[in-house]
Amino acid sequence: MKVILTEDVKALGKAGEIVEVSDGYARNFILKKKKGVEANSKNLNDLKLKKANDDKLKEEQYEAAKELGGKIEAGKVEMSIKTGEGGKAFGSIASKEIAAEVKEQMGLEIDKKKIQLKESIKTLGTHTVPVKLHPKVTAELKVIVTEEL
Repeated sequence: MKVILTEDVKALGKAGEIVEVSDGYARNFILKKKKGVEANSKNLNDLKLKKANDDKLKEEQYEAAKELGGKIEAGKVEMSIKTGEGGKAFGSIASKEIAAEVKEQMGLEIDKKKIQLKESIKTLGTHTVPVKLHPKVTAELKVIVTEEL
């Protein structure tokens, strides 16, 4: 019997896949526990429409991420930290502070988890920080760190 899985089933397949299973397994496990539906013409058509809708949503998210990436790369964020003798910085700038400054200075909402700092910024100068907005889109944000007066 052919079945369309509505959720992932271990050792069988992922949600949305069409799999061939024995009649008893389909009736007693997959259909009973609502892990899948029978692959009839109505359900196959519903699956096709759902996949088309998902593809459209993914494309819209990709386009939105590209647009946001362009805005991020066009702008810059200026921050200041306290320094001691010899330009030695007290403290550091982490992704949380960068996200807050991007919201304040550029008016863009960026999740701090998308800012990919290898380690906190501890030096003065211009730093390029990668921001992963989408699996295919990574923008470069300029962070200018100055001495606090």
